[in-house]
Amino acid sequence: MNDMTTSFPASAPMADCCDDFTRMRLSRRALMGTAAGLAGAAVVYGGAEVRASAAGLAPAPSVLVVLSLRGAADGLSLVVPHADPVYYQARPRIAVPADQLLARDGMFGLHPSLAPLLPLWQAGKVAAVHATGLPAPNRSHFAAMEEIEDASAGSAQRIGWLNRLIGLDAITSPVQAVGLGSGVLPTSLSGPAAAMAAESVDGISIAGTDGSSAAGRRASLATLWNKDTSVLGRAARDTFASVDTFAPIAAGDDTPANGAVYPSGDLGDSLAHAARIVRGDLGVQVITVDQGDWDMHTGVGTLEWGRMKDNAGGLASSLAAFFTDIGPLADKVTVVALSEFGRRVAENANYGLDHGYGNVMFLAGAGVVGGRYYGTWPGLVNTEDGDLTVTTDYRAVLSEVVRARFSVDSSQVFPGFSGAGLGVVAPRAT
Repeated sequence: MNDMTTSFPASAPMADCCDDFTRMRLSRRALMGTAAGLAGAAVVYGGAEVRASAAGLAPAPSVLVVLSLRGAADGLSLVVPHADPVYYQARPRIAVPADQLLARDGMFGLHPSLAPLLPLWQAGKVAAVHATGLPAPNRSHFAAMEEIEDASAGSAQRIGWLNRLIGLDAITSPVQAVGLGSGVLPTSLSGPAAAMAAESVDGISIAGTDGSSAAGRRASLATLWNKDTSVLGRAARDTFASVDTFAPIAAGDDTPANGAVYPSGDLGDSLAHAARIVRGDLGVQVITVDQGDWDMHTGVGTLEWGRMKDNAGGLASSLAAFFTDIGPLADKVTVVALSEFGRRVAENANYGLDHGYGNVMFLAGAGVVGGRYYGTWPGLVNTEDGDLTVTTDYRAVLSEVVRARFSVDSSQVFPGFSGAGLGVVAPRAT
C-alpha cells in the first residue's frame, strides 16, 4: 500500500472500512503471528517431501505472479468507461474526466495515476479485461476471496487453483510456489502440493540459527527431523531445503537492478522481493503478492486527492519498477492483477463506493497481447443497487493464462469450467 497521506474536503466524512474486511485482515494477522511463532519467519505448507535438492531445480520456463488487490478495488475508476453516459451521471463528484484519461479508445481509458504503466501499455505488454468476476455476486470480502482463490465451484475440498496448478508436474519442492508479503499462505496456494509463505526474501530463515551457534543448532535440528516420517518431519525438511535454496539470494545484493526505483510501502517492498526471486532464477514458478487496502467506502476522491489516486499510483509505480528490475527475464514473467469483487456504479454520500459485482483484471508481461481492452461491455445502470454486470467469468482469463504459459489442461486447474478464451495471452514458444 502506498505510504502517501490523503486529505479530504470537509464535505467528505471519514469512516472505517467495512466490518467484514476488518475482521478478515485481523484474522490473517493473527494467523501470521501464530505461524511465525511456530516456524520462524519462513513458513512452509504442504505434505510433499523434497525428493531432490531444492537448490538443484531447473530455472522455470514461465513464472506467474498473481497480485491480489484486497478489499475490492473499483474497476470503474481504474479503467473508466468514459463512453457510457451513466458513469458520469452516477458519479457527479468522483468520476474521472474523459479528457484526463490515458490510453483512451472509443469506450475506455486508464486512470491518470496509472501513468507509470503507460510505456508498457504502449509496448503491448499490458492489457485490461473489463466486466470480469465471479459467476454470481458475493459481497462478503472473506467469502468472495475464498471462492475466487479456490476456483472450484461446489467443491468441498479447500484446495486453491494455484496449488492445483503446481500439483500437475512431478516437482515436489516447496520453492516452486511462494507467497510474499504477510507470511500467511493465500487460499490460492493452499492444498496438498508443497508451497511456502514469507514476509520477505530476507525473512526466509530458521529461527535461532543465526550467530556463532548457527551451525550447531542447524545440525541439531537436522538430527531431530531428518529421519522423522511424520507430517512435521516432512515439513521440517521442506523448510531446510527452502532456506538453503534462498540463502544465496538473501545474502546477495538487495539493490534493484537496471535503475529500478520502487515506491515506499508494502506493495513496492513485496514486488522488490519478488524481483529478487525472479532474478535468482531458482525454479520458482508461482509468486503471490497482496495489496490492501482497496475497500473504499469513503474517500475514493478525485484527481487532486483521495485513496484511489494514491493506491492507483502506488500500484502502477510498483509494477513499472518490477518490470524494470527483472530486465530481460520479463520475457518469461506474466503478472495477473485481480480483486475479489468490484464496487457499485453510483457513488455514496462519503465520496466513496459500496460493495458491487463486476470488476477489471490486468495482465502484464510475457505472452500478453496488450495495449488494448478486452471483454464484453454490458452497460451501466444508475440505481441505488446498480452493479457492473459480469460478462466474463474470471476463470476464463486465468484458464487462458495457465494454458498459454504452462501448457497444461486448464480443466484440471479449474474443475468444471470450460469457458472460451479471449485471446489476451499468446501461447509460450516451446
